[in-house]
Amino acid sequence: MAPSAVFLEPDNLLTPKEKNKLRKPVVEKMRRDRINSSIEQLKLLLEKEFQRHQPNSKLEKADILEMTVSYLKQQSQLQLKTVASFHKSSQFDFREGYSRCLQEAFHFLSLHKVRTETQTKLLSHFQKSQAAAQEVAFSPGKPSALKQASPKDTGTLWRPW
Repeated sequence: MAPSAVFLEPDNLLTPKEKNKLRKPVVEKMRRDRINSSIEQLKLLLEKEFQRHQPNSKLEKADILEMTVSYLKQQSQLQLKTVASFHKSSQFDFREGYSRCLQEAFHFLSLHKVRTETQTKLLSHFQKSQAAAQEVAFSPGKPSALKQASPKDTGTLWRPW
């Protein structure tokens, strides 16, 4: 007897509800396999860390996840501390360089015995700048300690052009 169309196309006989019932266990197994694979990858990536905390013990999936979260939090805090120390270091370097530059400018301007009005204004401006820089240096928590120059002050600044 010839095969009938019923056996060639069994999907046509199943309702969408029945198809979902058949597909659900397969999809669920694939999802569990992905989860297990990812947990295994975490375990391999952080194997040294796990051995340090719990040597010679079989880790459950929940243990692996908890220790991974803990490790990531620890790394995040370490990274924040590193960034903060770098920021403080760069601020210190800037202040050091700025102070050194002002000292050299004072020294250069003081070498000339003749005091012109421009030289006097420039020295005055540098002294104000140095005082403001020292204010910021002694109050690191207050970024607003450095006063903004008013438009009236910037008009009196000497410009070579």
